[in-house]
Amino acid sequence: MPAFLNAQEPPPGLARRVAARATEAREALAHYTYRQTVTVEELGANGARAGEYKEIRDVVFSPEGERTEKVAGKTADRLQHLRLTPEDFEDVREVQPFLFDTEQLRAYETKYKGVETMDGVECYLLQVRPRQVLAGQRLFDGLLWASTSDFSIVRTEGKAVPEIRSMKQENLFPRFTTMWEPVDGKYWFPIHTFADDTLDFRVGPQRMRLNIRYADYKRFSAESSIRFEGEKK
Repeated sequence: MPAFLNAQEPPPGLARRVAARATEAREALAHYTYRQTVTVEELGANGARAGEYKEIRDVVFSPEGERTEKVAGKTADRLQHLRLTPEDFEDVREVQPFLFDTEQLRAYETKYKGVETMDGVECYLLQVRPRQVLAGQRLFDGLLWASTSDFSIVRTEGKAVPEIRSMKQENLFPRFTTMWEPVDGKYWFPIHTFADDTLDFRVGPQRMRLNIRYADYKRFSAESSIRFEGEKK
């Protein structure tokens, strides 16, 4: 065990090491197909489900090797009070599966919070906050756990910022947790994002739940044969 694990100071260049490892993971993820299932539930005062949105997307490659997203089945939108915005969908793609890579490093300030065991893994705990938020940006504000063995991200907890409040609109976002697991024994990829939060709108509070599941990670190779359901061999 490295001597610095019990010290007050973090290992040298901790944020840069986490970002470098996350960059490797992001580059590896670009070569994988997977399924992403997004579910948003509205909850009534008694906790019962009052409305739901559900969408399933497959990240796939065309026969020419181009990476794209494909909606699987029909999207169900039965929300009664909430409306999903472009910011919500950007958060689903970029903020909730937050990979703190080297390009993003300059946008954040970090504070070392010590060593903690998370999901059975000994981790460095970092507080991650935006240095500033410019118009149109979607950023992460929260906590990040990275493995002490190889600096892979294991878990994040926080929220997407900024919230958008004006005379004409309110666009509020829940606090969430995202969990990672190793895939193919090398890189950690997101497997589950969940939130259970109450959004304090001017018209009244609205409790909601968010679940994002990632499944069926498969590495794509040029030799792979991509066939869709119903396509003849």
